[in-house]
Amino acid sequence: MTWASIDLNADLGEGFGRWRLTDDEELLSVVTSANVACGFHAGDAVTMRRVCDLAAERSVRIGAQVSYRDLAGFGRRSMDVPAAELTAEIAYQIGALEVFARAAGSRVSYVKPHGALYNRVVHDEEQAAAVVDGVLLAGGRLPLLGLPGSVLHTAAGKAGVPVVTEAFADRAYTADGRLAPRGEDGAVLTDPAVVVERSVGMARFGTVTARCGETVAVRARSLCLHGDTPGAVSLARRVRGELEAAGVRVEPFA
Repeated sequence: MTWASIDLNADLGEGFGRWRLTDDEELLSVVTSANVACGFHAGDAVTMRRVCDLAAERSVRIGAQVSYRDLAGFGRRSMDVPAAELTAEIAYQIGALEVFARAAGSRVSYVKPHGALYNRVVHDEEQAAAVVDGVLLAGGRLPLLGLPGSVLHTAAGKAGVPVVTEAFADRAYTADGRLAPRGEDGAVLTDPAVVVERSVGMARFGTVTARCGETVAVRARSLCLHGDTPGAVSLARRVRGELEAAGVRVEPFA
């Protein structure tokens, strides 16, 4: 499936205290949706407020990037969290961000799991259901951003929660359409030309070349550009420019 338009999202607010990881202000001039860290893998109250203010000023949609409670591991360590506890923690993170989004004159428009949680809910039915329950507990049916074919999207569909399919411009894919584990060589793509080419291909044709050389479907409504990689801002600008030059409208899904 291809789209006449595509959303560009990036993980933002991934600092803590005096430490900053992403160039939030510059990336918010490029992306259309901002996945804002909610304090569990990164971010704090001041950072969340600042990013929400900037996003609202630029009409960028605000999304809650929820994760396991893992500041030390940046949310990338696998954790076994009881379902009821995970549900409460998802709702907690959404609620915290909603305060700052509304203060900025905006609102939380969607939810995206981060890191280990994102990968876990591709296949773990219990954890996926807990995330969906957390969204419902937070008081709304916010769209869930995630991989096509994930059990998260299946669980969301059963609960009447909207889903949005996502692809990654700078990540390697396996033959079954999943992301190659970050710990493997070549899992993160660093050649700007390759990232740009894949971005345009995914947006126009809904396909990407997997590591094995096969062409696989990605069916993405939103394209993720990582904000914590070297040269992230210039790469994001280049991706957006090439998408628009190819006739793809860049606009938020939410």
